[in-house]
Amino acid sequence: MSDDTKALTPLVEGTDYELLSSGDGADFVFRFKSDEMTARIHGDDALRLKADLEAVSASFPAWKPDQVLAQLWDQGGYGWLATKDGE
Repeated sequence: MSDDTKALTPLVEGTDYELLSSGDGADFVFRFKSDEMTARIHGDDALRLKADLEAVSASFPAWKPDQVLAQLWDQGGYGWLATKDGE
């Protein structure tokens, strides 16, 4: 784990995706593990991600973590904020 993610704790984790959060919810690291892509999210984007996560989870309570996170990554547009791990 890089220094960027040491202070973050897992919020939602699936096989292909994981979402880490700072204790105050001001910063997130959103990972697409199988594609080795990471989006670092803060500020207004972090507020939007938190609201989007709550909305998708409430709308689809039976969905597994990877389904919720894939929805946010693809349809929520957070994948556009990602870079290849190690870059």
